[in-house]
Amino acid sequence: MENVRAATRPAILLMLAIVLVALNLRPSMAAVGPLLSAIRGDVALSFSLASLLTMLPVMAMGVAMFFGIAVSQRLGEQRTVILSLLIIGAATASRLFLDSAAELIFSAVLAGVGIALIQALMPALIKSRFSDHVALCMGLYVTSIMGGAAIAASFAPLVMIRTGSWRIGLAVWAVLALVALIFWMAQPAQQPLSESRPAGNERFFNNSRAWLLAIFFGLGTASYTCVLAWLAPYYMEKGWSEQDAGLLLGFLTAMEVLSGLATPAIANRSRDRRLVLVVLLALIMAGFCGLILSPQHFSLVWPCLLGLGIGGLFPMSLIVSMDHLDTPRRAGSLTAFVQGIGYLIAGVSPLLAGLIRDQLGSFEWAWWALTAVVALMILMVLRFDPRHYAQHIR
Repeated sequence: MENVRAATRPAILLMLAIVLVALNLRPSMAAVGPLLSAIRGDVALSFSLASLLTMLPVMAMGVAMFFGIAVSQRLGEQRTVILSLLIIGAATASRLFLDSAAELIFSAVLAGVGIALIQALMPALIKSRFSDHVALCMGLYVTSIMGGAAIAASFAPLVMIRTGSWRIGLAVWAVLALVALIFWMAQPAQQPLSESRPAGNERFFNNSRAWLLAIFFGLGTASYTCVLAWLAPYYMEKGWSEQDAGLLLGFLTAMEVLSGLATPAIANRSRDRRLVLVVLLALIMAGFCGLILSPQHFSLVWPCLLGLGIGGLFPMSLIVSMDHLDTPRRAGSLTAFVQGIGYLIAGVSPLLAGLIRDQLGSFEWAWWALTAVVALMILMVLRFDPRHYAQHIR
């Protein structure tokens, strides 16, 4: 099938459907942080146990990535996305009836599986259907993911206040899955991605460059998951209300959306992405240092810097991975491997931060650790010279 041009009406409708689907990939996690104190008032949760609400779905996303491509090949793109949205919607809606930490954690893991099936499929789909605009469309897709997080983080506390129930604050986001499901089902069926060479995650396990890309993605996503899980509780410990802390997290994710749209467009001017990556990582380091040294002063500046850095880093990490291969299915298989390993790495970070908080009484040491990780990532960026991509992955 000839690649669909992004300027045509069917392609625009497909991209809109992708955006609506992507909005569902973070609310199940993003709504938890701002409501954590209310949840802990009803359900016995230490900070370490609460971290599982972010850690386990991210780990489930990592594991599910390794069979997500196989599922999409067996079911087809259309049915895979429908199945995934049904899983996410059911997991989210089930939170209306939760009475224990185990049930809450299970709903988070189930949502993580549904999220992974979509995230394993989308990079290959975008590279195939929008081959002339990959960076721009990946930016829209990833920005929509972060937009869903921004909406959930900002409005979950308001929903809780208006309804008097944190369960409704967590479950209301099933409506997003319903809207996306209706719109996706209205799309005409797409022909399956075709490729002369079979693809699979297994070919990348022995490739050092694939592992470097996966570790880079995982370390960058660790910053995102830690901020998503613990920024709001961190500021609530500083005396902020749940609603104000949720709005601050929403502001950070709004900056992620802005950066996620702008950064790929800027980076698209050159195949060498290293300068852009270094700037993004420097913004993240400055944001973490601000959270540690002056959290109550310039309190909007630090989330702004973090959001701009993290928001651009997420799509750029995937774009750099996709740059290594030209064929859509192999590029999709590589990004599935990168995300699978990366999410397994990133999933551990909220737990480690929660343990640090329980043992040392402050999240500040976790922010320091993440600052050191980002400094290490700057050294890793130096190896992403596009002139040598063909030598690393064939």
